[in-house]
Amino acid sequence: MARPLPTGPPRFTVFDTPVLRSLLRAMAVALLWAKRWTTHVRLPEEPGWVAVVAPHTSFWDFPILISLALKHRIRANWLGTHTLFRGPFRYLFRWLGGIPVVSRSGGNNRVETIVEAFRRHPGMQIGIAPEAGLAAVTRWRSGFYHIATAAGVPLLLAYADYGRRVAGADEWFTPTGDRAADYERLRSFYADKAPRHPDRFALPEV
Repeated sequence: MARPLPTGPPRFTVFDTPVLRSLLRAMAVALLWAKRWTTHVRLPEEPGWVAVVAPHTSFWDFPILISLALKHRIRANWLGTHTLFRGPFRYLFRWLGGIPVVSRSGGNNRVETIVEAFRRHPGMQIGIAPEAGLAAVTRWRSGFYHIATAAGVPLLLAYADYGRRVAGADEWFTPTGDRAADYERLRSFYADKAPRHPDRFALPEV
């Protein structure tokens, strides 16, 4: 019988292993330096938030943004498709803060599950890539917005800008419930963030 997927943040992550945490942080800083990336981070005062991770068009986005989190000691979790968590990677990605989700399951159920996780863990910090994969997209999935709205937490705007080689998470806002206005704010923020593969990226539409 298949083991059920966990529905909340992992109990034990890289941040709970001081020696490896320090080693991986040094490696993260070295990777960003070698790739000539700089970082900008300014986090919300609220303990819990949903980070919008965009653009997401390349496998390189993951190590760059994980390195950002390690460098700045951001103890965040992230949602990833359940196929990433097969075999030995199940433990590696959970240790790195991953929470597996089934991409084809009902969207409302996923939202309710994560909102319930926020109720159980009020200070939870979680990253979600609305493009939900590396293939070309025409619109963002809206789960991130519904989760932040229902949980009453800010949207932290995270990015990897390949044009300027800047990885950051330095602006946020709390959803107002006016989705059109909030999405316009997202469009404005991400309009000048250059993806690695521009042909795979689309700005959010309501």
